Amino acid sequence: MPSYLCAMSKKVRVRFAPSPTGGLHLGGVRTVLFNYLFAKQMGGDFIVRIEDTDQGRFVAGAEEYIFNTLQWCGLEPDESPVHGGPYAPYRQSERKESYRQYAEQLVKDGYAYYAFDTPEELEAKRKDIPNFQYNQSSRSTMNNSLTRSADEVSEKIKSLPHVIRIKVPENETVVFTDMIRGEVSFNTSQVDDKVLLKADGMPTYHLAVVVDDYLMKISHAFRGEEWLPSAPVHILLWKYLGWENEMPLWAHLPLILKPDGNGKLSKRDGDRLGFPVFAMDWTDPKTNETTTGFKERGFLPEAFVNLLAMLGWNDGTDREIFTLAELVEKFSMERVHKGGAKFDYEKAKWFNHEWIKKSGVRSLETGVKTEFEKKGIIVADDHLLAKVIELVRDRCTLLTDFVEQGAFFFQSPVTIDTDAVKPKWDEKKNLFFTELIRAYELSSIWETHDLEKEFKELAAANQLKPGELMLPFRIMLVGGKFGPGVFEIASVIGKHETVKRIQHALGLL
Repeated sequence: MPSYLCAMSKKVRVRFAPSPTGGLHLGGVRTVLFNYLFAKQMGGDFIVRIEDTDQGRFVAGAEEYIFNTLQWCGLEPDESPVHGGPYAPYRQSERKESYRQYAEQLVKDGYAYYAFDTPEELEAKRKDIPNFQYNQSSRSTMNNSLTRSADEVSEKIKSLPHVIRIKVPENETVVFTDMIRGEVSFNTSQVDDKVLLKADGMPTYHLAVVVDDYLMKISHAFRGEEWLPSAPVHILLWKYLGWENEMPLWAHLPLILKPDGNGKLSKRDGDRLGFPVFAMDWTDPKTNETTTGFKERGFLPEAFVNLLAMLGWNDGTDREIFTLAELVEKFSMERVHKGGAKFDYEKAKWFNHEWIKKSGVRSLETGVKTEFEKKGIIVADDHLLAKVIELVRDRCTLLTDFVEQGAFFFQSPVTIDTDAVKPKWDEKKNLFFTELIRAYELSSIWETHDLEKEFKELAAANQLKPGELMLPFRIMLVGGKFGPGVFEIASVIGKHETVKRIQHALGLL
């Protein structure tokens, strides 16, 4: 039986704990998603806790961005700073006073110590000793409570800025079971004495995540594999604080890799290769630089969630298209991969295209209308918009494609590709379209079938093949060589607009 099922005697409480330092990238949203899927599948709670103890890296607007992203993706937390809950507050900066007692208790029990080294002293050590670490071999030479008398320590605590560091034991093996990777072990000789409490009284991630997971009764936690090296420190803290039996089960998710090589996908890769890596647009308040997100690029949230789920997981079949509810039903830890998954933007667009085809017209209307409005095209007729979506959706990979594929339904084309018509244009074709104008003006029925029938009968009367006339007709109505059936276009834009566009194009030819 999987270890996570053995731990089901208590209610599942799964947390996502982002730092508000910027936009939420693909890896971050996938971590949210897997946390959410597991929590909901197990009938548990999905908790979001903001880890903002590093005030030097805090970025204004980042927390709001995180919750906007979760809302867009449909991954609403059960508890958070926004949603509230029984274990508030859910921002670590608001829990500041609760951490010191645990750090002090660790010192008292001999599992941590005060360190008085100044930033300048530490920097000098790093210059003198390559790859310097504050650990079992170096701590005895440093300025800390392990190398000073009790009286000196008491005085320094009162008069000097100081931190509290964990006292990592020498040459011990720390073992834990990862839900994805199985048994993982570390030798403590490779682990440095991490700072637990900073000079400003704020905890570091290492102390805060353990204390808060305990106090909030977190049962399971998913995070990226880059956090694996921190695991031994956290395990030791759970043990030293006497909470070892309450430690949540962990899963360290595989990395999302860059598409053209090994290594973790980064914003620079997106900039270099021309695709987004953030869920939504993110504007850096310091540089005012905006990084485009998947939402603004024209992705549906359903497609975005679907493609992320498939980066490191599958249900054991060839199936790739899942709703969020289906993902909750099908998700299993056994099917999460250990190795990294390469990101493929073309595949991501394929997911979006499939979801555009799959989605109901009504569900697409708001997003499509927004894209038209961005280009200054006001859509006042929702009935017309629904018709247009139905006609062009199969040609659209992104929501932004609806503008290119459908703008001509709402306004006359700005440019007409006459160069595509002129080489085979002659007086006979000119006469045909002049007669077509008169025939269409006299039409009492304006339906696709009747327009096509009249067009072909007139072509036969003029001894012309309909195939020779279709391209000029399309370009007159659309402006280029694209769009759905030309008679469908004419029926939708109406008699007056069809005649007007033919007349305008004849004037250019």
